[in-house]
Amino acid sequence: MSLPPEKASELKQIIHNHLTRMDIHGKIRDVLAETVRQEFGTGHRPLSEEDFMRALQHRGIVDEVMRDLHFSQEVPATEAGPSPATHKPATHFVDKEATQLKKTNIDPTRRCLYLQVLGGKAFLEHLQEPEPLPGQVCSTFTLYLNFRNQRFRSKPVPCACEPDLQEGFLLEVHKDSLGDGSRMADATTMLSISDPVHMVLIKTDPSSETTLVSSYFLDWRSVLSAPNGKTSMAVELLGVGSECKVPVGVLNVKLELYPPLTQTLTPDVIATQQSLERKRTAEKERLFLVYAKQWWREFLEIRPSHQTKLVKIFAQDENGVNRPVCSYVRVLRAGRLLDGPRQAARFVSLLGMERAPVVGGGAKQEQWCTLLAFLCRSKGDCEDHATLLCSLLLGFGLDAYVCVGTKAKATPHAWVMTLGTDGSVTFWESLTAHRYLHRPIDPDAPPLAPQPKPSHPYRTVGCVFNHEAFLANCQPSDAVELCVFDLRDGARWKAMSQEALDPVAASNQLELELRHLLTEHRKDLGVATAWDDHLSYLLSAALAAYELERCTGVSCGNEEFQDAVRRAVPDGHTFKGFPIHFTHRNARRAFATSLRSPFCDEIVCCRGDHVRLAVRVRVFEYPESACAVWIMFACKYRLVL
Repeated sequence: MSLPPEKASELKQIIHNHLTRMDIHGKIRDVLAETVRQEFGTGHRPLSEEDFMRALQHRGIVDEVMRDLHFSQEVPATEAGPSPATHKPATHFVDKEATQLKKTNIDPTRRCLYLQVLGGKAFLEHLQEPEPLPGQVCSTFTLYLNFRNQRFRSKPVPCACEPDLQEGFLLEVHKDSLGDGSRMADATTMLSISDPVHMVLIKTDPSSETTLVSSYFLDWRSVLSAPNGKTSMAVELLGVGSECKVPVGVLNVKLELYPPLTQTLTPDVIATQQSLERKRTAEKERLFLVYAKQWWREFLEIRPSHQTKLVKIFAQDENGVNRPVCSYVRVLRAGRLLDGPRQAARFVSLLGMERAPVVGGGAKQEQWCTLLAFLCRSKGDCEDHATLLCSLLLGFGLDAYVCVGTKAKATPHAWVMTLGTDGSVTFWESLTAHRYLHRPIDPDAPPLAPQPKPSHPYRTVGCVFNHEAFLANCQPSDAVELCVFDLRDGARWKAMSQEALDPVAASNQLELELRHLLTEHRKDLGVATAWDDHLSYLLSAALAAYELERCTGVSCGNEEFQDAVRRAVPDGHTFKGFPIHFTHRNARRAFATSLRSPFCDEIVCCRGDHVRLAVRVRVFEYPESACAVWIMFACKYRLVL
């Protein structure tokens, strides 16, 4: 163990204080006096240092000192700042390479990812951070993690240029669908799990005010190519909001798989997979943008005044990424933490209200936070409260929507609306948990007829949305008291195509139906069916290329697809694929039509050694609910002579 001089002197001082408390000097004098009298006599030669040490060891004094000097009993501290206690803890000086993190029991039937954070560096904003005095409360960093519905939090550590974030998190990695939840995930299965580890860093100042420092999505799959199942990396954290392109610091991260993989993947396979996913995401975003532009043009053609309505299709998150507003809402079940919708509204209202900070003043900066960032910071804007409350109400089975409009003085605002089965409309103010029953005014009623007075503070509404619907208000007036919230009435509310909002869900549903039909067909033939999920995923690139060629007349991306297939098909195996195009989403019609081709029938009915089947569906949405559906059936098998 190597220590800098100043730390070595502090360690000596701690040991000196400990020996003084034990009155070690008195014990040594007593033992030596007795030893001299009994063993050496008065006429013996002067005692040497070796004689002293032998006498102390014989009497057990050395063992007693070492037994009572427990470094591990102290509270850990960080290099960035000492503990508030009067005496600095001894673990401050323990060699970090020898420090063992707390062990956790591991389920041997599940594959786990052990993520260790081994400190930070280059947090330059805290370069001049003064070292806190004993007993002084200082600003702290806390790291939050979320991975596939698993949430973790680190211990707070003092803010510093090199914060001593030393934590280990055990994440379960397994498939949630297709009945594979109880089976240990292999390398191929884990490669198809594209869920990142969401890391959120929060700063808490001495007055307990929290600040969102960074929000980072970590792709952990590089560990699948590590020979020993371990890999280390430096994660550069970027700021949020207007500083989303500015680095704020670096975290040293180590990843380890338990149990280790028996067969690892090559880095090229992982890079190819990640490249295909990026292309797929980019293509999905491009198609939705094309549809959204066409939808907006149609909306403006209905009435010129629609140009001024608050119709919010996209919103920017804390990382400066434009996302469809529907992606901020999901069905969220709180388990036993919340008992009902009204308690959920009370919970959301307890979270603080804070607008995104703007450097230099000026107009309000719009920033919608991801769910984890909002919950970790425990405060956010009205849009963050509304999307969280809507998600919780959907989890309780209500027909809930986020409303975007204005309140008094034309201030932009967001709140939640629920529609009852009896036609009732209820507004939920997510900032206060107040509920308002909406009673619309009848503009055609006689002048002297009594009209209901609105009890809510809302003035106009431009659009409503949830996780699977987006509707713009196309009524003559967007005043809330005049609006009729019959969302099925296309004359009052212009809806976006549900498939355009989530073409991935349409593709997945059709693909699952085709898998079931193919499995049943092979069962009738007396042959079993084994699927290759990784091979199915690789087919996406080809289907995207086919649609792009139909649009532009240019073929591209075929080289990467062929290279990926060659890597996925072992030596001595044969690959066959059959693509087909439809303009409908009926699985039975598509499967029956496909079987009429002898090439497809040969794949579906394939027999042989190590037969693995794959099917992939891509649904490309266009305006007016038009769609292009591409399906590819494929198989690989060992060639037997």
